[in-house]
Amino acid sequence: MYKIAVAGTGYVGLVSGVSLAEVGHRVTCVDIDEKKINIMKQGISPIYEQDLEGLMQKNYAAGRLTYTTDYQSAYKDADAVFIGVGTPEQPDGSANLSFIATVARQIAETIENDCLIVVKSTVPVGTNDKVEQFIQDFLVHDVKVEVASNPEFLAQGTAVRDTLQAARIIIGTESTWAEERLMKIYEPFKLPIVSVNRRSAEMIKYASNDFLALKISYMNDIANLCELVGADIQDVARGMSYDERIGSKFLNAGIGYGGSCFPKDTTALEYLAKQHGYQLRTVTATINVNKDQKTILYRKACRRLITFSGLKVAVLGLTFKPGTDDLREAPSLDNVPLLLAQGADIYAYDPVGKENFKRKYPAGKHGVGSITYVEQIENALDDANVCFIFTEWGQIKEIEPEAYKKLMRTPLVYDGRNIYSTAAMKEAQVEYYSIGRS
Repeated sequence: MYKIAVAGTGYVGLVSGVSLAEVGHRVTCVDIDEKKINIMKQGISPIYEQDLEGLMQKNYAAGRLTYTTDYQSAYKDADAVFIGVGTPEQPDGSANLSFIATVARQIAETIENDCLIVVKSTVPVGTNDKVEQFIQDFLVHDVKVEVASNPEFLAQGTAVRDTLQAARIIIGTESTWAEERLMKIYEPFKLPIVSVNRRSAEMIKYASNDFLALKISYMNDIANLCELVGADIQDVARGMSYDERIGSKFLNAGIGYGGSCFPKDTTALEYLAKQHGYQLRTVTATINVNKDQKTILYRKACRRLITFSGLKVAVLGLTFKPGTDDLREAPSLDNVPLLLAQGADIYAYDPVGKENFKRKYPAGKHGVGSITYVEQIENALDDANVCFIFTEWGQIKEIEPEAYKKLMRTPLVYDGRNIYSTAAMKEAQVEYYSIGRS
């Protein structure tokens, strides 16, 4: 087993580090946030992720997993350093690589043994070539160092399972030494390994995520046409799913994709193509459809209502998807400001995302509107004039159609995730608007 350091303890870094420890490696997770490190030493995960805390506690107790802010001690004699820091989107659509550069320089100035640097962060094609050269430029000791690309394919809410039971592991290397070391690190996972060169590995990540995003935007585009011609997008998707060339996943129409990957990765790949004088027309269309889709319910409601001023508006679901407290690119962030600007009195419910949302929109007045956070869905619906569903949490799915009629002052529901059948809502005498269904 190998001695491994992991730089960064966000979704990618922490889940990767815990998973590597789970299969037997000795792992040190490194972060600059001392408060965060102390929390993790207590067995508490800084992110909401199923099964993660249990594995953290198990492997910490077994001595296979430690946490530190002291990167020098973690990197100096590591067999491999995994980089899992953020690469946030910049205003022009490019990826911010400053965190990668900081860690790369720290590694170069610290390592004392031959070391494989494994970049798990999503980076533009060709970045790992630059990272390797950057490390060589600042290398202090006479040691062998190479960089490998090892993109992650985890999803928030299922990140642990996606790592330990991945469909495949992608590794990109430029030498037999790097390939063999990385394959040995992943051997205990007993998963299929696809070995390619670095640039191909980098592109696999973008091509995979952008294809899934394209699939979502395509179904949303078709859904909008279904409404106009009287077709039902759920029936259409069911019919499509039997074709093995299409498959059944990512066919659910809704109010667009969000999260840390799809929005950033589509924009980054579009930017990369433009830098090379090429236009990825399908990716550009994906981005544009998704942007419009996020506020489609708000626009529908504006056609139905004169104003939101003075109305109680129930907002069910704040995170970009269920199973996570992540708000990045969530549709709620596009719609809540519009509702507040119109003077809506919002009553918001989310089982795990409220605290994160409060940091952006504290409870109370916001201009002419206001926002109140509730612990129970019923509190949001009670005497409400209109309801928006932005996230398909199980707790929301459990609310029966009759409850909207019983609790709301006006049973007017805009469902961005097609949770309910149109027939059931009609029978319950709820005025119901969804996506792609007339």
